[in-house]
Amino acid sequence: MFSFILLLIALITLGWFYLKHHYSYWERRGFPYDKNAGIPFGCLGSVWRMEKAMGMAITDVYMKSKERFLGTYLLFRPAVVVRDAELARKVLAQDFASFHDRGVYVDEEKDPMSGTIFALRGQNWRSMRQKLTPCFTSGKLKGMYSTSEDISNKMVAYLQKQLPEQGVKEVDLKHVMQTYAIDIIASTIFGLDINSYDQPENKFRKIVTIVRRDTRFTALFGMMIFLVPSVAKFLFKIGFQNPVGKYMLGIVKETIEHREKHGFVRKDMLQLLMQLRNTGSIEEDDSKTWNIETSDDGHLKSLSLETITAQAFIFYIAGQETTGSTAALTIFELAQYPEHLQRLQQEIDATLEQHGGTISYDVLNKMEFLELCVLETLRKYPGLPILNRECTKDYTVPETNHVIKKGTPVVVSLYGMHHDAEYFPEPEKYDPNRFAEATKNYNPTAYMPFGEGPRMCLAVRMGRVNAKLAIVKLLQNFNVEPMSKREIEFENSGIALMPKKGVLVRLSKRMPK
Repeated sequence: MFSFILLLIALITLGWFYLKHHYSYWERRGFPYDKNAGIPFGCLGSVWRMEKAMGMAITDVYMKSKERFLGTYLLFRPAVVVRDAELARKVLAQDFASFHDRGVYVDEEKDPMSGTIFALRGQNWRSMRQKLTPCFTSGKLKGMYSTSEDISNKMVAYLQKQLPEQGVKEVDLKHVMQTYAIDIIASTIFGLDINSYDQPENKFRKIVTIVRRDTRFTALFGMMIFLVPSVAKFLFKIGFQNPVGKYMLGIVKETIEHREKHGFVRKDMLQLLMQLRNTGSIEEDDSKTWNIETSDDGHLKSLSLETITAQAFIFYIAGQETTGSTAALTIFELAQYPEHLQRLQQEIDATLEQHGGTISYDVLNKMEFLELCVLETLRKYPGLPILNRECTKDYTVPETNHVIKKGTPVVVSLYGMHHDAEYFPEPEKYDPNRFAEATKNYNPTAYMPFGEGPRMCLAVRMGRVNAKLAIVKLLQNFNVEPMSKREIEFENSGIALMPKKGVLVRLSKRMPK
């Protein structure tokens, strides 16, 4: 018994010294490093304690250092946090060959639903990117604009019912705008004609409740997918499933079968994905896009149903939160800055008057102050607070002798950079004019709300158009009551920035002129 206790003590001692050695990786290499990272979670202890989301935990690393880059630990993996904007641009764009993968979990063979454009690696990513890029031309987005406009009118109708004829009412714009974004994605990407304002229990909206299960396990598993893909791969291998992906696969399968059986064509993203599935490419000529295409022998080829659903799935995940939050947070900030609110209101009213009360796709994108407001919202509230890459071949950091080894995760703290006074003076102030040519007051190198380089977000224009449309429709029909300065509290789980207690704004009906 005594010898067993001695053996146990020896093993524990050896294990401890191994951990100490492992977590001294950066120090041993003479690398600038995060002195606050501890055993066993590295810089993510606050995530495990459910105090902060992963992106904000990495923001803490950014804020506590002045180094251009520094080593830290993402759980037990040595990783590099990039703080310098120019170095971040090199990682994401100029030196892309050394950082072309995100390093997140993907297993196309055993788990085809993981093969999203976000997660794919190497040549598989390049091929998928090339196939999907034609989905987001101006012509394709214009073709889908009427669908977005119809849903924005449903949003207005919902608010008209919620608000009194006289006086003001506090409204949670997080709920309103998220519902708007979900319905747009359900319609344009999944081909579903739903109205979540009237039928909040519809099958598509229920997916949100599955995605947002807030437990310590989901927080940890989210980290595994991003930071330790080998562990995520093992969990899927032993039977862990993605219930949201499985649910979406059923929706897509049912919708595609219905369309192909009845020869039904609709101007939405699913039609483009069907074309990609059937022919291997998407028609560049917008006038020929919305047709049913089949292969010469009558068989479907090129991409599996699971692969197509995987792309629809990532568009849903990436789009519903960022589109809704951008619209809601723009109104939230404008309520605190009446001078900006008045200026945007005047621009919208004048534009509507010039165009008979309607806003087309082209006109929406020509509204200059609206553009500045959206730019500033995306600066203060980037949808993803971090940009992640994996070093794909040994990389010597410019102007140093430090080498980032192949396989090392590299993280850009976008939220930290966008809130750094070195790049954006008075970063907590909402100032759309910082982006205007006449009053430019920021470092463009540090502004990357949708990423940068070849892996920049594909659907950036689609998301911005839908957010702008929601803002215009709201200000066209409702008054926003000014309020005192306040800050948004964010959820302490997940990857994207998600307002925790709603986005509360007081609205009233605008009286027709």
